[in-house]
Amino acid sequence: MSVEAETLNRLRQRTSEKWRAYPDDVLPLFVAEMDYPLAPPIADALHAAVDRSDTGYIGPDDRTQRAFADYARRRWGWDVDPAQTRTTTDVGVVIVETLRMLIEPGDRVVVTPPVYPPFFDFIPEAGGVVEEVPLLDGGSDGTGWALDLAGLERAFAGGAKAFLLCNPHNPLGLVHPRAELEAVAELAAHHGVWVVSDEVHAPLTHSGAQFTPFLSVSADARRVGIAAHAASKAWNLAGLKCALFVTTSGELAERVHGLPIEVEVRTSQFGRIATEAAYRSGQDWLDGALAAIESNRALLSLLLTDRLPHVRYREPHASYLAWLDLRELGWGDDPAARILERARVALNPGTDFGTQGAGFVRLNFACSPEVLTEAVDRIAELARRSGG
Repeated sequence: MSVEAETLNRLRQRTSEKWRAYPDDVLPLFVAEMDYPLAPPIADALHAAVDRSDTGYIGPDDRTQRAFADYARRRWGWDVDPAQTRTTTDVGVVIVETLRMLIEPGDRVVVTPPVYPPFFDFIPEAGGVVEEVPLLDGGSDGTGWALDLAGLERAFAGGAKAFLLCNPHNPLGLVHPRAELEAVAELAAHHGVWVVSDEVHAPLTHSGAQFTPFLSVSADARRVGIAAHAASKAWNLAGLKCALFVTTSGELAERVHGLPIEVEVRTSQFGRIATEAAYRSGQDWLDGALAAIESNRALLSLLLTDRLPHVRYREPHASYLAWLDLRELGWGDDPAARILERARVALNPGTDFGTQGAGFVRLNFACSPEVLTEAVDRIAELARRSGG
């Protein structure tokens, strides 16, 4: 089905962060919310729940988990046992509660910046200490990014107890190759390191790329890994609060189910209903959204080449986020601040993603082509006025 972004007038009626953080003269291309309407099967499921006044506590059933397992089998050829999964509020809670369960206070946890900013907060919240092993810029073929396997081995051998993996990787849209994930699993198993894989962007993998669930790559991965999944990014459901712990190890499943019951019962009833609908019936809508996203991905390349040739951009292979290198414009470590103030476009500062993001911004292109074009035009005009 065809999916198109809603008009700015309609979007500005929303009360979510994207549409309330800044005045109406600002084009908001920052937080990871899409401008597309809710998928009809999800809207129908939520309307039906309201019609039957189904707004109580979550019930003791596993329909959401079974829907996810069926989706994982259809979409990725990955067999997940619903009994080895558990719901909670969001991916951040999956990560924090998993780390609390697996590490001791003061243990080091590896991240690979530039990476999703809350990772730097989740680890101390769980009692750990952040250890950075930055991604390699260039990769094996010289054209992209890659995990620094030698750096990970040094960190693991040096006593790190866990690795917080972003798969696919935000903000780069990097879909990690299976061989790299296999190598990570082997290293982690050898050094006694747990791997927590944030896979919330997995359903947003583009055509021409193949997402590989970390827990599917080997027996080592299944033994040392726990994955975090949710429908929140792919179907724009962040406000409904539902995510899943996913394990493929009996031992880890037992530990996850041993977490306090409140970890699960804080899941939203509407979140479960919407998540089940997304995994059961939302693929046609998601395919349409991905077609729009991939069209905008190509449009952004053309716009930057034509109007901002000094900005460097590698097209992502997952999600709707662009990592833009603005260093040649000479706008300092935080060009997003200048762009917001002088061009009235809101982007994420690259420094939020680690020191490696100095001079970069993250741009959300899950919007209309018209809004994307206007945003680039405003930044290009600022560059022209600045002599950049």
